[in-house]
Amino acid sequence: MAERLNRQSVAEKAIIHDAPALPEPHRVDRSFELPTVLYGLTACGYLGFLGLMALMLGNPDLALPMAVFFFFIAMAGGVCAQWVRMKPANPNRALGWYRFQRDGIMTATGRLDARDATIQVLLLPVVILCWGIAGATILAIYS
Repeated sequence: MAERLNRQSVAEKAIIHDAPALPEPHRVDRSFELPTVLYGLTACGYLGFLGLMALMLGNPDLALPMAVFFFFIAMAGGVCAQWVRMKPANPNRALGWYRFQRDGIMTATGRLDARDATIQVLLLPVVILCWGIAGATILAIYS
Protein backbone atom coordinates (compact mmCIF):
# COMPACT_ATOMS: atom_id res chain seq x y z
CA MET A 1 0.00 0.00 0.00
CA ALA A 2 0.96 3.64 -0.03
CA GLU A 3 3.21 4.93 2.66
CA ARG A 4 3.44 8.53 3.76
CA LEU A 5 7.03 9.74 3.55
CA ASN A 6 8.36 12.69 5.39
CA ARG A 7 11.09 15.01 4.21
CA GLN A 8 13.79 13.56 6.48
CA SER A 9 13.38 9.94 5.32
CA VAL A 10 13.44 11.01 1.69
CA ALA A 11 16.58 13.10 2.27
CA GLU A 12 18.34 10.09 3.83
CA LYS A 13 17.64 7.81 0.84
CA ALA A 14 17.97 10.37 -1.96
CA ILE A 15 21.01 10.56 -4.21
CA ILE A 16 21.56 14.14 -5.29
CA HIS A 17 23.46 14.86 -8.49
CA ASP A 18 24.84 18.20 -9.58
CA ALA A 19 23.02 19.79 -12.49
CA PRO A 20 24.84 19.27 -15.79
CA ALA A 21 26.48 22.32 -17.31
CA LEU A 22 24.39 23.90 -20.02
CA PRO A 23 25.96 23.66 -23.46
CA GLU A 24 27.26 26.74 -25.23
CA PRO A 25 24.58 28.26 -27.49
CA HIS A 26 24.89 27.09 -31.07
CA ARG A 27 26.37 29.79 -33.31
CA VAL A 28 25.12 30.02 -36.88
CA ASP A 29 26.37 32.32 -39.60
CA ARG A 30 23.21 33.46 -41.35
CA SER A 31 24.77 36.28 -43.35
CA PHE A 32 26.01 34.20 -46.33
CA GLU A 33 29.08 36.48 -46.17
CA LEU A 34 27.56 38.87 -48.70
CA PRO A 35 27.20 42.64 -48.30
CA THR A 36 23.70 44.09 -48.14
CA VAL A 37 24.40 46.05 -51.35
CA LEU A 38 24.24 42.80 -53.33
CA TYR A 39 20.90 41.88 -51.77
CA GLY A 40 19.57 45.32 -52.67
CA LEU A 41 20.83 45.10 -56.25
CA THR A 42 19.27 41.66 -56.62
CA ALA A 43 15.90 42.97 -55.44
CA CYS A 44 16.26 45.99 -57.75
CA GLY A 45 16.82 43.68 -60.73
CA TYR A 46 13.68 41.67 -60.00
CA LEU A 47 11.60 44.75 -59.16
CA GLY A 48 12.91 46.49 -62.29
CA PHE A 49 11.67 43.59 -64.41
CA LEU A 50 8.23 43.72 -62.78
CA GLY A 51 8.05 47.50 -63.11
CA LEU A 52 9.02 47.31 -66.77
CA MET A 53 6.37 44.67 -67.46
CA ALA A 54 3.71 46.64 -65.56
CA LEU A 55 4.64 49.79 -67.49
CA MET A 56 4.79 48.15 -70.91
CA LEU A 57 1.71 45.98 -70.59
CA GLY A 58 -0.36 48.61 -68.77
CA ASN A 59 -3.31 46.27 -68.34
CA PRO A 60 -5.46 47.09 -65.30
CA ASP A 61 -6.27 43.38 -64.92
CA LEU A 62 -2.60 42.80 -64.06
CA ALA A 63 -2.63 45.20 -61.10
CA LEU A 64 -3.36 42.53 -58.51
CA PRO A 65 -0.84 39.94 -59.78
CA MET A 66 1.86 42.62 -60.06
CA ALA A 67 1.12 43.81 -56.52
CA VAL A 68 1.43 40.23 -55.28
CA PHE A 69 4.77 39.80 -57.12
CA PHE A 70 6.09 43.08 -55.70
CA PHE A 71 4.99 41.99 -52.22
CA PHE A 72 6.71 38.59 -52.53
CA ILE A 73 9.99 40.12 -53.66
CA ALA A 74 9.88 42.73 -50.88
CA MET A 75 9.13 40.04 -48.30
CA ALA A 76 11.93 37.80 -49.60
CA GLY A 77 14.38 40.63 -48.99
CA GLY A 78 12.82 41.50 -45.64
CA VAL A 79 12.91 37.93 -44.37
CA CYS A 80 16.59 37.64 -45.30
CA ALA A 81 17.37 40.89 -43.48
CA GLN A 82 15.50 39.74 -40.36
CA TRP A 83 17.07 36.29 -40.50
CA VAL A 84 20.54 37.79 -40.02
CA ARG A 85 19.31 39.63 -36.89
CA MET A 86 17.48 36.59 -35.46
CA LYS A 87 18.09 35.41 -31.88
CA PRO A 88 19.99 33.85 -30.15
CA ALA A 89 22.52 36.61 -30.19
CA ASN A 90 24.09 36.25 -33.60
CA PRO A 91 27.57 37.78 -33.56
CA ASN A 92 27.81 37.74 -37.36
CA ARG A 93 26.58 40.67 -39.38
CA ALA A 94 26.39 41.15 -43.10
CA LEU A 95 29.80 41.69 -44.62
CA GLY A 96 30.77 45.29 -45.31
CA TRP A 97 31.44 46.28 -48.91
CA TYR A 98 35.12 47.19 -48.36
CA ARG A 99 35.85 43.99 -46.46
CA PHE A 100 34.04 42.05 -49.19
CA GLN A 101 36.25 43.69 -51.83
CA ARG A 102 39.38 42.98 -49.80
CA ASP A 103 38.71 39.38 -48.72
CA GLY A 104 36.10 37.99 -51.11
CA ILE A 105 34.03 35.05 -49.90
CA MET A 106 34.50 31.32 -49.39
CA THR A 107 32.22 29.10 -51.47
CA ALA A 108 31.88 25.35 -51.76
CA THR A 109 34.27 25.40 -54.72
CA GLY A 110 36.87 27.68 -53.14
CA ARG A 111 37.51 31.33 -52.45
CA LEU A 112 36.02 33.89 -54.82
CA ASP A 113 37.12 37.47 -55.11
CA ALA A 114 34.51 40.24 -54.94
CA ARG A 115 34.19 40.63 -58.70
CA ASP A 116 33.47 36.95 -59.34
CA ALA A 117 31.07 36.66 -56.39
CA THR A 118 29.20 39.77 -57.53
CA ILE A 119 28.85 38.31 -61.03
CA GLN A 120 27.50 35.04 -59.63
CA VAL A 121 24.97 36.77 -57.39
CA LEU A 122 23.73 39.32 -59.92
CA LEU A 123 23.76 37.13 -63.04
CA LEU A 124 20.17 35.88 -62.78
CA PRO A 125 18.53 39.25 -61.93
CA VAL A 126 20.41 40.96 -64.77
CA VAL A 127 19.48 38.24 -67.27
CA ILE A 128 15.82 38.46 -66.22
CA LEU A 129 15.91 42.26 -66.52
CA CYS A 130 17.49 42.00 -70.00
CA TRP A 131 14.81 39.47 -70.95
CA GLY A 132 12.18 42.00 -69.86
CA ILE A 133 13.86 44.75 -71.90
CA ALA A 134 13.93 42.47 -74.95
CA GLY A 135 10.26 41.60 -74.46
CA ALA A 136 9.35 45.27 -74.02
CA THR A 137 11.29 46.14 -77.19
CA ILE A 138 9.51 43.45 -79.19
CA LEU A 139 6.16 44.62 -77.81
CA ALA A 140 6.95 48.24 -78.74
CA ILE A 141 8.02 47.29 -82.27
CA TYR A 142 4.99 45.13 -83.08
CA SER A 143 2.27 47.20 -81.45
